Amino acid sequence: MLDGFIETAYFKDLTNRALLYLEAGYAVHFCGPAGTGKTALAMHIAELSGCPVVTLQGNDEYKPSDLVGGNSGMRRKKVLDNYVHSVWKAEESMDSVWYDGRITHACRNGYTFVYDDFTRSRPETNNVLLSVLQERTLDLSAIQKGETKVTVHPDFSVLFTSNPVEYAGVHVLQDALKDRVITIELKGLDRESEVAIVAGRSGLPWREAARIIDVIRGIRGNDVKKPSVRAAIMVATILATNGSRPVRANPLFFQILMDVIGSELSYENNGEDNSLLAERIKVELDKYTPEDRK
Repeated sequence: MLDGFIETAYFKDLTNRALLYLEAGYAVHFCGPAGTGKTALAMHIAELSGCPVVTLQGNDEYKPSDLVGGNSGMRRKKVLDNYVHSVWKAEESMDSVWYDGRITHACRNGYTFVYDDFTRSRPETNNVLLSVLQERTLDLSAIQKGETKVTVHPDFSVLFTSNPVEYAGVHVLQDALKDRVITIELKGLDRESEVAIVAGRSGLPWREAARIIDVIRGIRGNDVKKPSVRAAIMVATILATNGSRPVRANPLFFQILMDVIGSELSYENNGEDNSLLAERIKVELDKYTPEDRK
């Protein structure tokens, strides 16, 4: 693809469904753990929409004006009238200068709006989206004294992404907004997709990327969250940079796994936890990277 997105059968299905929902006029919300490809998928679909893309990252400190815009400074206007040559007439006025926020800019021009991690913004901030998604109008009356409503362009569409509510800093999605979007849960990538992503991002051959993924998936066990595919990408990229291979006999491979996975799992820096992680890694290395594959 032109945007470099790794499209497997799994992602192809998600893409086709999302495009269908957008075409029907509904907003799409991808929800899932970190590392499941939500943001990359949303940006890929936005590119396929054929419209310019406006992005925004959720933030707990946002106010409604950070989304829709606000007044920035004042504009002074002075008119001098000399219609009668012996008489000068002067009129002077001051007006506030309005600037469009990203959501207003997208609504006004029919762009695709990608709101990444949108539940990190407070629910009262995101309430400005309710009328956009339901009545297809953006209400500015609480902020703007002049123009109070913006009619949403027919080509405007929205893609949201969010992490599960148990993640730190994530707010509960209000029911009113939940009812206005189609939520697609991404619970975890299949093996084919993980291998394709790691091989594509790192440049390692498919077989070596698969070896790393199998080790990561083995350590992950029944926990679909961590270590994530991001950890696998980091391990593969470091190996590719060094020209090393993911084999059991390579001590650097073992140490990279310890450092990268240990960082993601937030292991305490003590002998007991490090020893436990080391044993888990060794067990998986013995399964997937036998000594005769060097």
